[in-house]
Amino acid sequence: MDDFLIYLRLGFDHITDPSGYDHILFVIALCAVYTIRQWRQVLILVTAFTIGHSVTLALATLQLIQYKTALIELLIPITILITAIANFSFQEPKSRTLIAPPAYRSGRYILALVFGLIHGMGFSNYLRSLLGHEADIVKPLLAFNVGLELGQLVIVSLILGLAFVIIDLLKRSRLRWTLVVSGLVAGMALSLIITNEYLSELMK
Repeated sequence: MDDFLIYLRLGFDHITDPSGYDHILFVIALCAVYTIRQWRQVLILVTAFTIGHSVTLALATLQLIQYKTALIELLIPITILITAIANFSFQEPKSRTLIAPPAYRSGRYILALVFGLIHGMGFSNYLRSLLGHEADIVKPLLAFNVGLELGQLVIVSLILGLAFVIIDLLKRSRLRWTLVVSGLVAGMALSLIITNEYLSELMK
């Protein structure tokens, strides 16, 4: 149980670590079009992302799939940028309980699932460095993944809580909130892409 808690804490710290903020940015971009009233839709969205990154986290950690680490480090900020740009098509709905037509919501769920596959490979880089030559990796893998989910829920709670303050308490425009947050995230993601070493090598 002690080992389980250690890896759980490491997973939690990894996704919430401000110095490795790329995953935080992605979760923020995913949630930027939602308010606390849409918590069910957010839960489905987060579940889709969880399924995606859980699959590749397990496969990569067990070394059942191979990939270039440098390429994944480039693709992650690209997924952030695409998600943030997709938010620019958001239109404030008439109903306070919906964010958009079902087709739009389904598209976001698929996007979260697919991009989750990429982020899972990013998580595995860190986990494999922790495991070293440890024989039993199933329990650490499970604990690390649970830690990631707990950290992800904290990030989601904070962004929805902030949205509640801005939109519901301060009565600011929901559309403006979405565009400002998405614009900031897009700018930071673009900075990560431009400064990526792998991209620089490709451009030579």
